Amino acid sequence: MTRYQGWIYLFCFCCLSALAQSSSPAAQPQAPASVPAGAANRLITLDVVVTDRTGQPLPGLQQQDFALLDNKQAQTISTFHAVAGPTADPPVEVILLVDGINSRFKGETSAREEIEKFLNQNSGKLTLPVSIFYFTDAGVNAGAPSQDAKTLIAQLKQNEVTLTNNKASQGIQGAAERLNLSLRALGQITDFEAKRPGRKLLIWLSPGWSFLSSPRVEELSSSDREKLFHSVVSVSTGLRRARITLYNINPAGTGGSPLKTYYKDFVKGVTTAKDVRVGNLGLQVLAYQSGGLVLNGSNDLAGEIATCMNDANAFYVLSFDGAAAGEPNEYHALDVKIAKPGLEARTRSGYYAQPDQAHKP
Repeated sequence: MTRYQGWIYLFCFCCLSALAQSSSPAAQPQAPASVPAGAANRLITLDVVVTDRTGQPLPGLQQQDFALLDNKQAQTISTFHAVAGPTADPPVEVILLVDGINSRFKGETSAREEIEKFLNQNSGKLTLPVSIFYFTDAGVNAGAPSQDAKTLIAQLKQNEVTLTNNKASQGIQGAAERLNLSLRALGQITDFEAKRPGRKLLIWLSPGWSFLSSPRVEELSSSDREKLFHSVVSVSTGLRRARITLYNINPAGTGGSPLKTYYKDFVKGVTTAKDVRVGNLGLQVLAYQSGGLVLNGSNDLAGEIATCMNDANAFYVLSFDGAAAGEPNEYHALDVKIAKPGLEARTRSGYYAQPDQAHKP
């Protein structure tokens, strides 16, 4: 095994740990729970945003306006609910995550300043509960949700993240360590949010972690690929079950990496372990697959935060009976089409189905 393979091998054992049910720092890591089997667990719930030609969420549609496809096969919509504005019950939860692991000092400072700028808009009046999460090498510290901008700004100032505390190494090894920390943090959040009802918008302000995808770091054994595939399935399923729509805003804005669209090489759902790549777990990839947005071309971060939050102004909750898989971790691509011209639906791009017998994903 080469040293590059060794770092990825360690990555494959990344444990998605649990976040304590409080605003305190992360608890001790715990193994992720297995995905339950059986027909009762095949109900798939989708949060669907429909946008018009200007990109604004559109209210007022009816169930007959929607067509739902699972692996290109039409499905019967079991339940349908249109949500307009802050009328969701329970309310949509918004999480703003400040990334002290993957951001440079300038980017992190910019993210904090723009969050404060966003909170001060509209005279500090927030229509939805907002939480600010702080991500360091100590884990995730979750601030208490509030609709009071002054309270949130005070939290922001009290939780100064210093990048000097990040002890990750440089080069490929450091990139692998940051990737591990990032996925563990995401696991903490999904485990925590899975216990809370309702939809969540997780807006991760970060350039993202390394895709670590090249021939010299992906010469993995079949066993290692199985472990990596397991991670892809676990993260995807965790986000879906927690009803988290993930968004990525790059604090570097127009000054970010020239490879801003590289993530698109990895957004197609992974169907087998032999096809998996480390890049399939990139932040931007997970955001796209969850039905969220990848915003990396503007210096107006406050405006981009508002764009993400617009998704809560009008959306539709659809459910259907998912397929009974012939084998564990069977990938199913999803597509939602709107009968009216000029409209586009954005939702989760797929899910992993399971057989009806007990198993672990």
